[in-house]
Amino acid sequence: MKLQDELPVDHRLNQVYRIGAGLCGAVLLVFGCLGLADGLAFFSTEGEDVAGLSSNGLLSVISIVTAAVLIAGAVIGGNTASTINIVVGTLFVISGFVNLILLERSANVLAFRMPNVLFSFVMGLLIATFGMYGRVSAGLPRDNPYWLHRHPAAAGPRHG
Repeated sequence: MKLQDELPVDHRLNQVYRIGAGLCGAVLLVFGCLGLADGLAFFSTEGEDVAGLSSNGLLSVISIVTAAVLIAGAVIGGNTASTINIVVGTLFVISGFVNLILLERSANVLAFRMPNVLFSFVMGLLIATFGMYGRVSAGLPRDNPYWLHRHPAAAGPRHG
């Protein structure tokens, strides 16, 4: 039995996962579209300012693809949205560390500057928090489907 089969489709946590993925996806979509609309050089390591962040064409495309993944998660909902949020959030944090190392170097192909690194950390933590909400905690309530899955004896016999 898989945990994803245990969470009811209409469970209240589903809305948190969907809203988180949708809002963060919308922000990334706007950023990516603004970058493409400005006609930024695709592989420029200097970048140009877009909404207060440095960007190039490659970062704009990556932002749009990431936004599409998050919005797809919001449409699907449930554990899928939660898992997508956790994975994308983690990738954002990792990207922040990698691009922090690459600042001021020729390998900085995404044209990151310090505000981009900070944005990557904040957005990554925000997205991951939306995905982990109600799913990862030592103090989950006893009616939480994740708590019930981890404590089947306390949950009582299954009906169905």
